[in-house]
Amino acid sequence: MDGHFSAIQTRPGTVTPTATWEGDTLVVHTAGFKDDLWLDAFGNPLTSAAKLTEKVRRPNYGTLEVEMTIDDPKSYSAPWTVTLRQPLVLDSELLDYYCLENEKSWVHMK
Repeated sequence: MDGHFSAIQTRPGTVTPTATWEGDTLVVHTAGFKDDLWLDAFGNPLTSAAKLTEKVRRPNYGTLEVEMTIDDPKSYSAPWTVTLRQPLVLDSELLDYYCLENEKSWVHMK
């Protein structure tokens, strides 16, 4: 990464991330969400007013830390932050993930 990344919004409801390095931390700002999205399986909402800031860093050899701040004035009275710490297993296979939003052919996804 050369210091920043910018994605151009092509239509309403298109997520638009930008990223920069702040020292050893990758900071990703994302906006342009659609209304009526869920943040998680519990149904915590996310709306078109939301801004997501993710700070990704490696505090030590075997740990990946991701700090996520949600600022969505339509859903929450104040921004809130959660930090995830995950073991980082180098030289291993990554697990694939794909979004099933609006999936019309679930039987073909199995």
